[in-house]
Amino acid sequence: MREVTRPTHRQRRPREAGSQEPQLRSRRYRRITNPFPPLRIFSDDAISAIHQSALRILADEGMRILLPAARHIFSRAGAIVDEAHEHVRIGADIVAHGIAQLRPSTQLIGGSPERNVPIGGSHVAVVPVAGPPNVSDRVRGRRPGTLEDFRDFIRLSQMCDVIHLLGPSVEAQDVPVELRHLDLTLAQLTLSDKVPFVWARGTAQVADCFAMIRLAHALDEAGFQAQPHCWTNINTNSPRQLDAVMAQGVIDFAAAGQLTIITPFTLAGAMAPITLAGALTLAHAEALMGIVLAQLVRPGAPVVYGGFTSNVDMKSGSPAFGTPEFVKASLGTGQLARHLGLPWRGSNATGSAVADEQATYESAMSLWGTFMGGVNVLVHGAGWLEGGLVASFEKFILDVEMLQMMAEILQPVPASCAEIGLEAIAEVAPGGHFFSTAHTLERYRDAFYAPMISDWSNYGQWVESGERTAAQRATSVWQRMLQEFTPPARDAERIEALEAFAAKRRAEGGASPAA
Repeated sequence: MREVTRPTHRQRRPREAGSQEPQLRSRRYRRITNPFPPLRIFSDDAISAIHQSALRILADEGMRILLPAARHIFSRAGAIVDEAHEHVRIGADIVAHGIAQLRPSTQLIGGSPERNVPIGGSHVAVVPVAGPPNVSDRVRGRRPGTLEDFRDFIRLSQMCDVIHLLGPSVEAQDVPVELRHLDLTLAQLTLSDKVPFVWARGTAQVADCFAMIRLAHALDEAGFQAQPHCWTNINTNSPRQLDAVMAQGVIDFAAAGQLTIITPFTLAGAMAPITLAGALTLAHAEALMGIVLAQLVRPGAPVVYGGFTSNVDMKSGSPAFGTPEFVKASLGTGQLARHLGLPWRGSNATGSAVADEQATYESAMSLWGTFMGGVNVLVHGAGWLEGGLVASFEKFILDVEMLQMMAEILQPVPASCAEIGLEAIAEVAPGGHFFSTAHTLERYRDAFYAPMISDWSNYGQWVESGERTAAQRATSVWQRMLQEFTPPARDAERIEALEAFAAKRRAEGGASPAA
């Protein structure tokens, strides 16, 4: 079969003679494992109390489920369904049966074996920013997202090995919503070989995306359902509601054996009780409802326990991120996920409107909370701004550098005799230096990670460069990366089949997101 590389939709800058490939990443970041035991904020008794309280909520108060098909599934399992009020209550026995079907881990299948991503255990998978309607950079400012912006985020994600899964980086608002899923899926499958994201926006759109993934992998239906080849995120409408589109997404993905992250979005004091324990209890109940629905559709369907709990500014009602409450909620969410034996999803979030110091320290706090809480899937890992309203190119680069730092912190530290280097210590006289010892020279290329933008130069070099802030340097980095991007080699016949499928569906009018 012929292999091709796809055009990049822009002229690439020729590499200067004698120049070296920029050190933007390390291949060892393609597999990140966390060697540290997760931090705990609750005792085992407290976690049990939260779980039991969530069971009482589901049995006594229940949830509003807006999809009739989902209510029917719960009814067949023995739930108490009030059709007039679209309300479902499930007992502890139904929840326990669903939990018994859960898989503690799974593996997402990428476009090549090296792009397969394990989910669960001590593994960490990073997703870039996911879903903002707007995009920003220092060159073009803040604006509605476009298809080309989406493609650019796919290009950047492909080039950074600390990003493992593709995500819905920004909404392509210049493409009609009934056609958008075709263009976005085509971009993922042609510009990258990483695991794609599929939007759960109705059965018809999901079916189109699944069909395109089968074409990209040359799979029949049975082969596709045997292993997960894509993922989606399902949000509840807190408090205690699951809308029709999201419920249908749970059903569609579970039936096809694809990975679903069930994520309540609870803000303490607004969409959930103001206390951390109360907010996490409500989120746990909502997550359980979605998880049980997936297991009723297909026992063993791969799911991830999603957590997105933070607080609000009680003076304005605005969401706050990167706060102590956000960190504590991350640690508690990890404990609740492990209580069920599931992988869990965390986030890298900030409320800052620009890629500034606030954005950086709030994201750093978010990252520490999720990583030290034992996160398995980190969503919004790179590029999130303005509380999720903006996908930022500069913030993407700043976050990738922080992610590289976290990946290096998680790397094992050898302490063999050769690493200790007694000979090197003896070789250097008191007051000398280790720059030229054999011990240093043998290791200097791999001794430290290669930063993307960190400026460790002196003041004179800093002034001379003209790029005096991290955001300014980040602009240069993402621009250079896009100029140098080369898509992965893909089979020409599969590319042609994908393009033909997308063209045919466009001519047919695509699919309504509600279909």
